[in-house]
Amino acid sequence: MKIAEPVVEVRELTKRYSDHITAVDRINLTVRRGEVFGFLGPNGAGKTTTLRMLLGLIAPTSGDVGVLGQRPGTPAALARVGALIEGPAFYPYLSGRHNLRVVARYGGVPSARIDERVGAVLRTVDLADRADDKFATYSLGMKQRLGVAAALLKDPELIVLDEPTNGLDPAGMRDMRRLIRELGTEGRTVLLSSHLLGEVQQICDRVAVINHGQIVTEGTVDELRGDAELVVVATPSDVARDRLEAMPEVENVHPTEGRLHVRVDALHTALVNRTLVEAGIAVTELRRAERELEDVFFEITQSPELNHV
Repeated sequence: MKIAEPVVEVRELTKRYSDHITAVDRINLTVRRGEVFGFLGPNGAGKTTTLRMLLGLIAPTSGDVGVLGQRPGTPAALARVGALIEGPAFYPYLSGRHNLRVVARYGGVPSARIDERVGAVLRTVDLADRADDKFATYSLGMKQRLGVAAALLKDPELIVLDEPTNGLDPAGMRDMRRLIRELGTEGRTVLLSSHLLGEVQQICDRVAVINHGQIVTEGTVDELRGDAELVVVATPSDVARDRLEAMPEVENVHPTEGRLHVRVDALHTALVNRTLVEAGIAVTELRRAERELEDVFFEITQSPELNHV
């Protein structure tokens, strides 16, 4: 299987604001063409700072950044990148259509193509029927979608979205999820930052988790969640619980409704099962148990080893 070419390449990227404040600390990151890539972390973890460096809005302290083979912020890079960073900023007294025309005019879209591109992106974000209403009358979800429309005006290869579902109600979040998935299926590359784990889990191909300015893990959602099995023991005696808790292969033991629910890595299920049987402990059920990305995220970001900055 051919590996897609890199669209974003980051090596040892660092941003320090003082001797005591390091916002981004020697991160390495590769985003490949056609991916919807999730950049996940708690507020203040370094997500927005990283995206701003990728777009050339701030300069790194050290490290290398490549965006579509170009240096960030150069005309050659900006012509192929669209971004929505820290919420859209539009004129409230102008219509959505008029706002996009202004953005297109000053964003380098050829004059002869402005109306065509504005119409196309309004349809993409499902705002064509409200295009001539004033921006001030838009809901928060509509304003966010207009921001995505502005990012699409140059028909970019890479789209960078910083917390695009922030503050949205469930309907607005659903609409934004649908839009981002559609952008990915069009063959564009989407780099999405978020602290909302459910959103990332539903729409991203791969995820990197950043905490205290450092990337602490990276992989597909399935890789991060990991394979596990749930072993249910019908005889929740103290002996059974002690035996299980002493086994390094067992992740946790949880008594509930007269049973013990035991979480085990899929590679160690047979060993745990055999040990229990030899000890005279009945295993009544064995089934796959998928962790939510939220579980993984909190395990990582609340780990004492990773909260040292």
